[in-house]
Amino acid sequence: MTGHLGPLVTLRPRTYRWVDRATKLAGVALVAVGLEVGGATTAGLAFACLGAAVGLATVCIDADDHRHDNP
Repeated sequence: MTGHLGPLVTLRPRTYRWVDRATKLAGVALVAVGLEVGGATTAGLAFACLGAAVGLATVCIDADDHRHDNP
């Protein structure tokens, strides 16, 4: 048993790039909201943690490099 689960979702490369950009921007925005609310407050820390999770969401997504499997 290797412990590797593999990707949760597979997307085409172009779709993956757009999803990756969107999640990174959303993550940065949530971290900014957390800092605006107050980085040392519970709400600020919650927004920052949520932003980090959203920003790293594409780690579990795999880009499908096989454009045409059937010739």
